[in-house]
Amino acid sequence: MLYLGCPQWGSAHWKGRFFSSDCKTVDMLSEYAQIFNSVEGNTSFYASPKPETITAWSNAVPDTFRFTFKIPKRISHELALNHCQQELKQWLELFSPLFSRLGMVLLQLPASCSPQYLGRIADFISQLPEELTLGIEVRHREFFAKGDAEKRFNQLLMKTKVNRIMMDTRPLFSEPPSTPAIIDAQQKKPRVPVNVIATAQAPMLRFVGCSDLAANRSFYAPWLNKIRDWLNDGRTPYVFFHTADNYDAPLLARQFIQDLGVSHQVLAPFPAERQPLQQTLI
Repeated sequence: MLYLGCPQWGSAHWKGRFFSSDCKTVDMLSEYAQIFNSVEGNTSFYASPKPETITAWSNAVPDTFRFTFKIPKRISHELALNHCQQELKQWLELFSPLFSRLGMVLLQLPASCSPQYLGRIADFISQLPEELTLGIEVRHREFFAKGDAEKRFNQLLMKTKVNRIMMDTRPLFSEPPSTPAIIDAQQKKPRVPVNVIATAQAPMLRFVGCSDLAANRSFYAPWLNKIRDWLNDGRTPYVFFHTADNYDAPLLARQFIQDLGVSHQVLAPFPAERQPLQQTLI
């Protein structure tokens, strides 16, 4: 199974292009789930939703849909994984109604999190329920240097069956900072090496494309074979497509699947494409 998605499920710019032209904000997740079978949930990094919101999310998607949500920055950045047991417990209790549709919990660590934090990372992993799948994204350069620090980190993940999240921002940084969205994305996204490894059953790729959809092909070409290999090995990859403003992210995801040559729901007509032409022009 290949899980595919974008870093958000709602965008006003997607109305009439991907979503139906009359799609209401409250219905965007439902229409998104007609296109993709997963989503990179970034909102939880900044703030916790209300319990009734989580229930609404669960009811808006089919049983086959899988959410991924980031651990709050309060835990990963402010507390730096130190003395965070209570905060983690509260967060897990809040999201427990979604556990059956939670494909992965994402821990994004800041660049300040060096190999000296490996002990804390191990302690954090041990606090998670076994029923949850965890992915960890690191940004400190030593974790990409192919030295002892990266080796120990990867060994920890393999031992504990945790997925190392891979981020490919090469396309984003290949283009000039010609728009406010590109400038903002290049300032915020990490420019880290792409070290490809599957440390557990569900390898995750976050691909940040450039504005020229066709130009992304040369960057993701090696990923096509890697995704095929993982699928043939019985793994369950998660692949999320970004662009600087995410305006064309769904088109980039569809293009990737077309080039991958596998069957996926993203190849079906988008809700907007199923609307009669005259309705979209109203």
